[in-house]
Amino acid sequence: MTAEHPLPHYHSFAHEAAKRLGFSYDETSPEWVHPAMHLVLLLAPALLAVFAGYLLIRAFRLRRRPPSASQALPASGSVAGLDRNLLAHIVRTTRRQQFPLLVLSLSLLPVLYLSLELPKQIVNNVLSKSHAPLNLLGYDLSAAQHLAVLSGVFLLAITLNGAGKYLLNVLKGRLAERCLRRLRLHIYRHWRKQTGRTRKSELVQIPGQEAEPIGGFAADLAALPVTQGGTLLTILLFMFIQDPILGAAALTILPLQLFLLPYLQRIVNRLSRERIQEMRRLARSLAGQLNPELDYPGEVLATAAALRQLEAIRRRIHRVKFFAKALNNFLTALTPFLFYSLGGYFVLEERITLGALIAVLAAHKDFSAPLKELFRFYQQHEDTRIRYKEILIFLAGPDGAVKNTPDDCI
Repeated sequence: MTAEHPLPHYHSFAHEAAKRLGFSYDETSPEWVHPAMHLVLLLAPALLAVFAGYLLIRAFRLRRRPPSASQALPASGSVAGLDRNLLAHIVRTTRRQQFPLLVLSLSLLPVLYLSLELPKQIVNNVLSKSHAPLNLLGYDLSAAQHLAVLSGVFLLAITLNGAGKYLLNVLKGRLAERCLRRLRLHIYRHWRKQTGRTRKSELVQIPGQEAEPIGGFAADLAALPVTQGGTLLTILLFMFIQDPILGAAALTILPLQLFLLPYLQRIVNRLSRERIQEMRRLARSLAGQLNPELDYPGEVLATAAALRQLEAIRRRIHRVKFFAKALNNFLTALTPFLFYSLGGYFVLEERITLGALIAVLAAHKDFSAPLKELFRFYQQHEDTRIRYKEILIFLAGPDGAVKNTPDDCI
């Protein structure tokens, strides 16, 4: 009996959690309901709590870790006039332009919630057989008139949402180009001051290919987390209001995504560093071949070998990136399975209405998009952080102090 005690205790804990959320199930419920409730109410929240604790402990250790002598920041805290921290550089140079983006991003969230709520109201209050006349400004509206009013408000909501996103993207593009122009000018001016260096041949590549993603990340720094994170929270709030258990079901797959995707991103980071260094070596080799007196036949073979190495690195990057994308799409597609099964069962038990289930399914369709954007933002931050570090190494010179800078400082 003692060996079987933990399972009934775990089972009763799941029953108690469901009961607190207003749902009671027993032996008469379908057998598949029990493991589904255990997964949604116990296992997934426990994994999320463990992962959140891991992140807090890791951040605390990184903050408390004493830097070695080779990793210590200079007294000025900058390299060639640039902040050693990418985020600090972006905030210092674009903080005035970030504020309108932040305000506009927040203003889109109430419109988003309205666009989620209206379809449910149309299904439950207009299309249902128990429709009651609506009194609006002293006028009694029929079902057709009620439908026209709600449809008009829905059209207005999606129009405002689309116009707001267009304006947001225009402002983001303006900020990105301005930030990129300033960074390119800074790199160019610093390069002009340093004469007689072999690193000159890399100038064309650095302000172009290596610096360009930093401008896009600067535009996304405040707007994307607020817009996409706010969209995610708004959709979650809507789901929890419809039914807390279905809201919890939307988070079931999230622990796996939070664990696997950053692990794959670290592999991409390592390969990106190799690619940047290989591109630098290729640029120096090609620059040396511009002088006919220094051009040797062996340089052709070396260049071909470098191109093959670049191809191999990029193919590995593509494989890891596409695997991460496919894995994320597969995990995201698993959540509707819980909605159709648990949500359908709740409709049969009259716990929720059919309109609420349809609204939750429609909301989850929009739920995966901001989640993907937030993962993309994380990948973008890692990529631009590496590029920014390589730019600092270029500006600091062969003996620059940033070569041993840990990744957490950039």
